[in-house]
Amino acid sequence: MKKIVIIGGGPAGLTAAYEFLNNRGNEVFDVTLLEESNTLGGISRTVRHNGNRMDIGGHRFFSKDERIMAWWSALMPVQGKPSFDDKLLGRGKPLVIGGADPDREDNVMLIRRRISRIYYKRAFFDYPVKMDLRTIKSMGAVTTVRAAVSYLHSCFDKLPENNLENFYINRFGKVLYSMFFEGYTEKLWGIHPRDISADWGAQRVKGLSIITIIKDMAKKLLGLKNNGNSETSLIEQFWYPKYGPGQLWELVGAKIEELGGKIRFGCRVKSVGTENGKITSVTCENGETFAGDVFISSMPIKDLVNGMNAPDDIKALADGLPYRDFVTVGLLVNKLKLKNNTNIPTLGNIVPDCWIYVQDKGVKLGRIQIFNNWSPYMVKNPKDTVWLGLEYFCKEGDKFWRMSDKDCAALAVRELRNMGVIGSRSVLDYRVERVKKAYPAYFGTYPEFGRIREYLDGFENLWCVGRNGQHRYNNMDHSMLTAINAADSIKNGISDKRSVWNVNTEKEYHEQK
Repeated sequence: MKKIVIIGGGPAGLTAAYEFLNNRGNEVFDVTLLEESNTLGGISRTVRHNGNRMDIGGHRFFSKDERIMAWWSALMPVQGKPSFDDKLLGRGKPLVIGGADPDREDNVMLIRRRISRIYYKRAFFDYPVKMDLRTIKSMGAVTTVRAAVSYLHSCFDKLPENNLENFYINRFGKVLYSMFFEGYTEKLWGIHPRDISADWGAQRVKGLSIITIIKDMAKKLLGLKNNGNSETSLIEQFWYPKYGPGQLWELVGAKIEELGGKIRFGCRVKSVGTENGKITSVTCENGETFAGDVFISSMPIKDLVNGMNAPDDIKALADGLPYRDFVTVGLLVNKLKLKNNTNIPTLGNIVPDCWIYVQDKGVKLGRIQIFNNWSPYMVKNPKDTVWLGLEYFCKEGDKFWRMSDKDCAALAVRELRNMGVIGSRSVLDYRVERVKKAYPAYFGTYPEFGRIREYLDGFENLWCVGRNGQHRYNNMDHSMLTAINAADSIKNGISDKRSVWNVNTEKEYHEQK
């Protein structure tokens, strides 16, 4: 029986464990998954607070890979009406796919509208930006002309794509870049886009540009648009677990244990034993040691390398890999001051957005989630309260990270009031969550990452998967694919790891999130 030790209980680690146990073929695997916290799901977990639920970072369940869509729907049947709120709004019972009824079933996926907008100078702009009459009206005639001239200039005078700023300017022009990308991107990463590798843009928004947006608008007008032929940033629907993404990963954890796998919580890997080009064991902070035949790691590469007897130059490169951490402030309010000027009905007539990107440089707030719109079941009282997730990007240990929960929430309330989002007496409750190493960053020693990968690939029985495991800003589906490819290779006796590292290198689609 081959012993598999998996480090990390996020989407990649859980997917790998499930693949070994659910599709084992003729071979039997002894699977142990080590998770440093007491919760499964990693950044895709769901936090519960006084009857309300928080999705840490927002997770749309959509992939252009049919294996992933089938993987999700096999675990959770999909409820089939685009607007599940129809029933709560009194417009009849929703249609159902696969025999699931959200009234009676808990483990179901809802089909949700994908609506995200930019909030800039107290005006809403569609994200991605649409050059329609509403956008032009919000921008004003002068700014619109400047944006058009700037965009035309970018079409004929391409900048070298040696940084993220030039990448955006080449696709949107300097005016639209400065309005809708520069401020948010600098908040997200803590440095100016000119100092960030263009690789990030190529991975996240390669297919997105003014031309792509115009083509997408034309498809929609002609009735030809669907999720299959749209850039991911332009899809209009996605799946979402009834009680948030953590619901699915908790279900996967339960399935793993039903199938004989072992999940150990409170096991933070601290050191890695090696011998003759192989990993022999890992030792956790609590003193426990786990030996194995194969090791699959989704832990941050910086921590993995520092736990090994690696050469000094490799450790120095790993230490130089940057990460971005963030804090989510959950804020329960009785109403928003924002008006729903769309034609989309919502409970309480709130704005219909899942996310609102905050481009204004005068506030630290980067993005607002409205959990009511992800799923009404995320909110204890979705008809009379609005449950917000306010995202602040920072660095672990900095002044903002060390701020008390009370002060952090107070700052969030002040900023929302200054932005005209909430009134002076609307806050009912709050919850603060801090997330370490949420976003692997593409600066620092990242340009020399190939040397780290070469070192790690030198260990025959070590497979690196997932966002932090590969130091790659993957979406959830790509993290899962790295795990599936690793499991398939191991089961088939394939030692070549390129199929795992090559997931998402086609840079076909992504969404900035």
